[in-house]
Amino acid sequence: MGKLPESLPNAGYRPLTGVILAGGASRRMGGQDKGLVVFRGRPLVEWVAEALAPQVNELIIIANRNLDAYRALGFAVFSDLRPDFPGPLAGFEAALTHARHPWLVTCPTDAPLLPADYVSRLCPPCPGTPAVAIIDGRSQPVFSLLPRSALPALSADLDAGTRKVQSWLATLSPTQVPFDDCARQMRDADSPEDLRALDNTGD
Repeated sequence: MGKLPESLPNAGYRPLTGVILAGGASRRMGGQDKGLVVFRGRPLVEWVAEALAPQVNELIIIANRNLDAYRALGFAVFSDLRPDFPGPLAGFEAALTHARHPWLVTCPTDAPLLPADYVSRLCPPCPGTPAVAIIDGRSQPVFSLLPRSALPALSADLDAGTRKVQSWLATLSPTQVPFDDCARQMRDADSPEDLRALDNTGD
């Protein structure tokens, strides 16, 4: 792993940084480092990296434990800037801080069946617009397209105690992009039961 493409579609958002969010406490997974939980013989994060890397110009991983294991995939690894697993918004903050490109697309580490056209579908036709995936009418904020310019406001909101990623994302007025036809591929695996169900999808 670690090899990225030279040219990609959605030129208005290129170059683009892909972000795998792997820094959570994984309480429903018994506290295990979720990205390293094995799915069909390989760690979850490896599946996500394999799917996302060909779709972006740079791939980074946000993780707070087992950093050497994540670095072994061949991509840059960064940790939250705040202690005690404060949630996905802290992962967003770390990603916006370290990304080399003006736009970022995010994905959780527990979506191993990520579609091969995830990024091209998520990017709106009019450059300059944030976006979020919608499934069954519900926002999926960890599947988002974010501008790096949102970092100062995000850091200020985190300092003020904001923790709900969906509420913060709404302040960006993102384009809502339907992914109903990919609901199974974008299903996450928050618990061992979820992981078993995902393995039985046949994808």
